[in-house]
Amino acid sequence: MKKYKAKILLVEDDPNLSLILVDYLEMLTYETVLCKDGIHGLSTFKSAQFDLCLLDVMMPKKDGFTLAEDIRKLNQDVPIIFLTAKSLKEDRIRGFKTGCDDYITKPFNTEELSLRIDAVLKRTMIKDKISTQEKQEVFEIGIFNFDYTNMTLTSPSIKNNLTRKESDLLKMLCESKNLLLKRETALKSIWGDDNYFIGRSMDVFITKLRKYLKEDPNISITNIHGAGFKLEIYEK
Repeated sequence: MKKYKAKILLVEDDPNLSLILVDYLEMLTYETVLCKDGIHGLSTFKSAQFDLCLLDVMMPKKDGFTLAEDIRKLNQDVPIIFLTAKSLKEDRIRGFKTGCDDYITKPFNTEELSLRIDAVLKRTMIKDKISTQEKQEVFEIGIFNFDYTNMTLTSPSIKNNLTRKESDLLKMLCESKNLLLKRETALKSIWGDDNYFIGRSMDVFITKLRKYLKEDPNISITNIHGAGFKLEIYEK
């Protein structure tokens, strides 16, 4: 028996598959709320708290990718898993760029779905527990003040509010300042896996961090090909 009954938002327009999934997820003791299109899914997400979103990609009114982007504007941390008949690499990359945590191609085995949901929820809940226990951590990065706990990066002229993954990644870079941060170390620590598609997602986050830090020309995040990244701060 699960100690905590996680709440899942399922957005799926196939009536037969959606009924099967609702029955299966509730059998696994998850509280499941079903929506049959992306617009209904977004309004439902706004009205309640969910531990995980399970989104079909091909839907009427609002597709799964667009729905995920809208959800990310409201909540940067809720886990998202895509269910899709699309298996093209470009679609998988787009899915991870929207900030999803996993991507399952139809048809899929229900046991595999269960294991992936468990893995994503376990990573999320462990990170949330650690986050609430950590003391405030502040880093000085050139002209910037990085407050990890409050997820802010502040310079004399601007304040950026970071996402949880941006904060986790920047913290790891700060902790290894001027040293190599291995790709696989960051991927397994923050995303829980180091496969190709999640690696592409991390590259997007690195690009965002570079944009935030470009105000100070003495700071750079260098790509060490095939190995990882290095946060370099040049002393004046």
